[in-house]
Amino acid sequence: MRLLKLTAIALTLASPLAAQTSVPTSLTLEEAISIAKRNNPTFLETQNGRRRAENAVRNAYGAFLPSASTNIGTSYRQGRPQIFNGVAFGANSDILSSSWGLNFSLGISASTFTNLRRSRQNEAASDADVNAAEQALVAGVQQQYLLVLQAGARAALQDTLVVANQLQLDLARARAGVGAATSLDVMRAEVAVGQQQVAALRAQNLAEVTMLQLFQQIGVEKPAVVSLTSQFVVTEPALNVTTLLQMAEDGNPALKAVRAREQVAQLTYRQAQSAYLPSISANASFGGVAQKFRDGEYLVNQALGSVAGSRASCFTTDSIRQGAGLSGITAQCSSIAFTDAQADAVRAQNSNFPFKFTSNPYNLSIGVSLPLFDGFSRETQVQDASANRMDARYRVRAQELRLTTDVTSAWTTLQAGYRAFRLQEQNAVAARTALQLAQERYRVGLNSLVDLQQARADFDRAETDRIDALYEFHRSFAALESAVGRPLR
Repeated sequence: MRLLKLTAIALTLASPLAAQTSVPTSLTLEEAISIAKRNNPTFLETQNGRRRAENAVRNAYGAFLPSASTNIGTSYRQGRPQIFNGVAFGANSDILSSSWGLNFSLGISASTFTNLRRSRQNEAASDADVNAAEQALVAGVQQQYLLVLQAGARAALQDTLVVANQLQLDLARARAGVGAATSLDVMRAEVAVGQQQVAALRAQNLAEVTMLQLFQQIGVEKPAVVSLTSQFVVTEPALNVTTLLQMAEDGNPALKAVRAREQVAQLTYRQAQSAYLPSISANASFGGVAQKFRDGEYLVNQALGSVAGSRASCFTTDSIRQGAGLSGITAQCSSIAFTDAQADAVRAQNSNFPFKFTSNPYNLSIGVSLPLFDGFSRETQVQDASANRMDARYRVRAQELRLTTDVTSAWTTLQAGYRAFRLQEQNAVAARTALQLAQERYRVGLNSLVDLQQARADFDRAETDRIDALYEFHRSFAALESAVGRPLR
């Protein structure tokens, strides 16, 4: 017992560790998606729906097979007659008995066939649900992965600006030491360093939070050290919205899922209608019984009494015959006797308990049932199924409209995002050049500290906008791929 307890404790402790998936320190987008498919709880829950649908199909096939049941039992009856309507029934000896039975039953109706078709279609719909959930999971991981990269890029920018502001402070102090700048310039530079440190701290915190959210979506704990290594290149999208809409119509998993559910609703409606059709049922039963009187001589005494009664009745008949002048049958009556062999045979009959069964007559039956009226229950079920079928059609139409809107809007957003990124690139280059010029002019005393800080703020804003435009473009591309239902790069 101690060994079993230790084994159980070891398995309990080992199971959570076995469920953990090792995460590489350098994580690509493809690796993140692969890990998420194995660990995301919501996605795994969707896969359980697929297993339930498989079991439902097996159960639908099983409806075509007969159900079988068996029983075996034993009983004891006290040896005392039972009075019924003033008449005593039953033996004076205790009775031990055993019995067995085997029963088969089968019921087939139109609903049995439609339920099989419905279960198979529901299995296909569950597959579509899994594919739609997988597509949603991929899109979610892609979006969060890009958010982490964006937050990381913004945090790195703020770190570089902290260094730049510190150099600016050192320069202001040096100039103030030689009388080329005032103490006000030094104080302004110190304030700029402090503000930039706060901005960097917030950017780093945001990057850490987005990283935690990414691993929450993946479904595993965030390792202590991890870096995202996938690279994304900006290229002008050469996509046609008409082609994209056709691709989405043919391959979007969410649209396929609602269409599959519409087919399930249609078959559910037909199954409800089949309640008006007749059904066939068949039954078969077999069994046997074994019985024993605890008084071993009870049957012998009964047989002996029966033989004695027959012998006495025979002699009575012989007396009547002789009195009527007929020939006597005394010799025939004298031959009536209960022998030891007969007693042994009777005792042998009392040794069947518990397993020497005497077969009962078997029973076979078949019938046809036609429902006539059930208080409008069938009518209600048909109307409910019809309403659900119409709801499923409306959901398909709504998904088609939503898909058209999503694809078109994602395509236009992608086009605008590409142009915005190129403009932000130009702005960032111009802002960097202006900052370099302002730094050089401040170094030689041609600019004030305020001009330099303004140039640095312009660069900060322009570079941040460039980073945002870069990852907004990639997120727009990911949103378009999600709407279409397939990779486009």
